[in-house]
Amino acid sequence: MDVIYWLIPSMIVVGIILVVILVLSVKNGQFEDLEGEGQRILFDDNEKSK
Repeated sequence: MDVIYWLIPSMIVVGIILVVILVLSVKNGQFEDLEGEGQRILFDDNEKSK
């Protein structure tokens, strides 16, 4: 039973840290262009380097 008293607050702290990291990454524009990287694979960049 003592483990539960330690585990619940620690998981709340970990959850808050993860939410803060998510908010910071969204504010920094990490998730703005979700399709760009997938589209970039399909195009051949070798023609530009010639």
